[in-house]
Amino acid sequence: MPRLPDMTKHRGFPSGLPGTGLQFTIRRANPKGVAKIFERARNRDRAEVEKLADTAFLHALWHHFGAEPFERGNLDAGRINWLFGREVVPAETPFDPQSYEAMLRINEDVARRTMPEAFADVLEV
Repeated sequence: MPRLPDMTKHRGFPSGLPGTGLQFTIRRANPKGVAKIFERARNRDRAEVEKLADTAFLHALWHHFGAEPFERGNLDAGRINWLFGREVVPAETPFDPQSYEAMLRINEDVARRTMPEAFADVLEV
């Protein structure tokens, strides 16, 4: 088996939204290659549980990293994509969307406008 790429594991970060199967982290690096981060359109007709997962993920990011840049590491690309380009943006130039070492940050102004409840001390899910 080929050697897996190094990947920072964010200890203490929630693994997903309880009771839904929606994940926030991955267990191990993908042996087929790193999933690309890209901006995914959020349509108004998305399921409420998906919207809640976005808010809960941003809540976890804020309470884990705050306003500081953070490494992508084991954060799930699929979940990042729903926030990328709006609430979560690159923290480095050039930005490699297919790297576990890519640096990201929360765009606090946008995030507070679009998901203000993510900044509460406690988020009821």
